Amino acid sequence: MRRTRCLLGLAICLAYSSADAQNIKKETVTRIISTLAADDMEGRKTFEPGIEKAARFVEAEFKKAGLQPLPEAKDFRQSFTMFGLTPASIQLTINGAVVTRPLIIKGTAKSIDWNQDSRVEITAAASQADLFSVLRRARKIERSEVVWVDASQKELFNQISEHRQYANSEAEATQGDSTKSIVFVLKEEGDTAIHNWQLSVTQELKSYALSNIVGVIPGKSKASEYVIFSGHYDHLGIMEPMEQDSIANGADDDASGVTAVIMLADYFKKRKPAPARTLVFVAFTAEEIGGYGSQYFSRQLDPASIVAMFNIEMIGKESKFGKNSAFITGFERSDFGKILQRNLVGSDFNFHPDPYPEQQLFYRSDNATLAKLGVPAHTISTTQIDKDELYHSVKDEIASLDMENITRIIKAIAVSARSIVDGKDTPERLGPVSERGE
Repeated sequence: MRRTRCLLGLAICLAYSSADAQNIKKETVTRIISTLAADDMEGRKTFEPGIEKAARFVEAEFKKAGLQPLPEAKDFRQSFTMFGLTPASIQLTINGAVVTRPLIIKGTAKSIDWNQDSRVEITAAASQADLFSVLRRARKIERSEVVWVDASQKELFNQISEHRQYANSEAEATQGDSTKSIVFVLKEEGDTAIHNWQLSVTQELKSYALSNIVGVIPGKSKASEYVIFSGHYDHLGIMEPMEQDSIANGADDDASGVTAVIMLADYFKKRKPAPARTLVFVAFTAEEIGGYGSQYFSRQLDPASIVAMFNIEMIGKESKFGKNSAFITGFERSDFGKILQRNLVGSDFNFHPDPYPEQQLFYRSDNATLAKLGVPAHTISTTQIDKDELYHSVKDEIASLDMENITRIIKAIAVSARSIVDGKDTPERLGPVSERGE
């Protein structure tokens, strides 16, 4: 009899869970993703007009859901300023001729005047590992280098370009050894034989305004404890045309994740009883150029007060485990994933450990900053990153997404998060986390 009662109770619980998430509808999911990934958003590039349009849309959705701004904030904008050096003048001479080539400058030098200085090549045969090696050197900048990037490696060059250096203050932007910088130069086909060269650059300091979009549902009994749901609303903007299309719409990366955040905000605002813990919903800016939005956000809250972070990135396509599944980065670092899966017992949905550890996804998304501070901060995703040919391309569009599966994933997150939201489960804190596993 006791076993029968337990099974009946479980069936009632699961039926309630399913019914409880019915306000998460595919039609609304489709509307939000389609708006964020529309051509008129111009790829939502940081500092460009399209991202401001996306910010206003997310603000309107947070208001519609009934969220409140952060305490002491007048609206949903969490605005801040970054500082960086940008070239004011460039003169490059190759084999005695003045030429124009795309440059990327890493470092704090306000002026560069080099002639046959230290030189590194990224050849046509270079691998992703070679690129990461150069990027690691670029972060540390132990010596001055010019890195000549073969014309065939334009995609790798563009990846480097996505990660410009910004600082939190004018002083920080120019501190360090001003004699050391790394300059990446994209060669043309005819540059294969470079006998001599000279480079002169002057840079100027500029300020850049950014905004995270943040909304809150205050907790009832554990208001000082926070649970965060997040995604990033920026993308890559306008790219080199491909089949007459130049807009990187970012439907999967990460309009899908921001849509989940908006849907979860609406779900938890309507759900009764009200959450025990305070829920914070964040659309981060500037993830694609270095995670500056999540870094700023992380400095505004006491990490000890953050119980968990559900970062959601690229849930638009079926995972390698099939439909009704997603993976969690850093699964082995806490019991966060086990709690979520326990709350889904009896359903057909499963969370899996990250199947791409070599990609270091745990360190590459907006969860990383809080994870380094000990917060059980994980990213939920479905991307088959090892073979996704649409990733960071103009082909990342609405037509490539499975709206029905996205809706199921958002429902699964809603149901699986409830014991954490209700204050019944507290994921264990993370141990030391180094940057990108280094």
